[in-house]
Amino acid sequence: MNVEQEMYKRVTSFLVERFPQGWGGAGIVHTAEGNYYISVALEVFNASVEICIETGAMIEATKYNEKITHCLCVVREDESSPFKVLSPCGICQERLRYWGPEVKVGVTTVDDNLKFVELRELQPYHWTTAYNPEDVESYDNSNK
Repeated sequence: MNVEQEMYKRVTSFLVERFPQGWGGAGIVHTAEGNYYISVALEVFNASVEICIETGAMIEATKYNEKITHCLCVVREDESSPFKVLSPCGICQERLRYWGPEVKVGVTTVDDNLKFVELRELQPYHWTTAYNPEDVESYDNSNK
C-alpha cells in the first residue's frame, strides 16, 4: 500500500470512529519522517472563527519540526454517505506551500478516484514564480 492509500485508509477509519453519526470530516498529513497526523476542525458557534479541517495536522507536524510531504481532507454528509475528498482551499494551499511546491495534496475528482497532485500543478501561477527560485528557497529554509 502506498502513502496515499495509507492516508486514505487511516483518515476514513478515524472519521468513522470520531463521527459515527451525522456529518464528519478529518484531515491527515504525512511527513518526510514517515509520520501521519490527523485532525478535525474546531467546533465553534461563530463561523467566522472556523479553521480548515487539516490545519491541526499541519500544526502537529510543525510542532515536531517535520516536513509535510502529503495532505488529504475527507468528509461525508452522514454515516450512510460516501466519503468525499476535498481539494485544499487557497489558504491551506498557502499554508502547505511552506514545505515547497512538491507537496502532494488530495484533490476532488469527478469520478471519486483517489488522486494526489503536487501543489505546483494545482497552482501553476503561484505568486512565488515572480521570484528567483533560489531566493524563495533560501527564504523558506531560513524559516524552518
